[in-house]
Amino acid sequence: MPARLPPVDTNHRHAMLPVVKCHPLILPLACFLLVACKLTPTPSGMVLIPGGEFTMGSDAPDTYPNERPAHRVKVAPFFMDTHDVTNADFAKFVKATGYVTIAERPVDWEEMKTQVPPGTPKPPADVLAPGSLVFRQTKGPVDLRDMSAWWHWTNGASWLHPDGPGSTIAGKENHPVVQIAWKDAKAYAVWAGKRLPTEAEWEFAAAGGKSGNRYPWGNEERPAGKFMLNRWTGHFPDLNDELDRFAGTSPVGSFPANGYGLYDMGGNVWNWCSDIYRADTFAERTTSQGVCCDPSGPKSPLGEKMMPGDPSPPDVPGIERRVIKGGSFLCHPDYCESYRITARRGSPPDTGTSHVGFRCAKDAAPAK
Repeated sequence: MPARLPPVDTNHRHAMLPVVKCHPLILPLACFLLVACKLTPTPSGMVLIPGGEFTMGSDAPDTYPNERPAHRVKVAPFFMDTHDVTNADFAKFVKATGYVTIAERPVDWEEMKTQVPPGTPKPPADVLAPGSLVFRQTKGPVDLRDMSAWWHWTNGASWLHPDGPGSTIAGKENHPVVQIAWKDAKAYAVWAGKRLPTEAEWEFAAAGGKSGNRYPWGNEERPAGKFMLNRWTGHFPDLNDELDRFAGTSPVGSFPANGYGLYDMGGNVWNWCSDIYRADTFAERTTSQGVCCDPSGPKSPLGEKMMPGDPSPPDVPGIERRVIKGGSFLCHPDYCESYRITARRGSPPDTGTSHVGFRCAKDAAPAK
């Protein structure tokens, strides 16, 4: 549906000022647009997402159960980064603050114990050394139910060395930063005077002002045979023929922007959202009547109802995971196709990987 501004709600922290009246002979059809005249100026590198009401989630048969049921949601206007935070952006943050990412710190076994089944023995010291999860292309076809075939804990992997020791981001300053945990992304956002987007904001923005589309650019995955995103091409996870021109991450802006001028809302790297992930979020939300306004996700991961077919089942019931959206360069239409607008997954907030990054959001009007 076309992008439109929400009605005035004086009880909401994002409430707009009353519409400014115009002379009937001067731009009469544009008067209603002035409801946004008191929004803060658009920050550099961001675009204004006008807010409005939309259908979140999907009831389509070719989606995952955690995307159901479709339900009506309203979001207030907000700003969003036009592209993922890059290696160059993150380097400025580290230089200014001295921040050390979670992947660069030794693993805290006491914290790790809360995320594994009870009775799990303490791993060897080398496993608790600084590191992160790195994707390794397999040598041949593998069982797609076993992600350990391509994900490997790698000591020394970090945002500076995303594929482990010996790898570098030199020449990739304009690529999305990866090996970033949710906690790292949040720290960057606070430093930048921004925040992580909610899942609802992210999904609304990904649609680009249109409704009913499967992808951020439309309903056809490859219109006129053209690749609209950076995804896995070939046979996952053993053969990437690079028909989309990339085997790993790509420079931000390498593919067309969506209707709001946002790049890589599908593919390249997943984006962290602020919300706690639960597979039953939408099912629980629709137990209440009416439109849900600016939802920020569940208050706790506890009490989650297990959902058959959840693409992100917890290793331990009640463990905290945060929402990731948008899919990545590892997505393939025959495997996950998670670059769809409504696709959603959960990931531990203290873990970075080769294919997860983030972008920031910001309130479009000062809080009252």
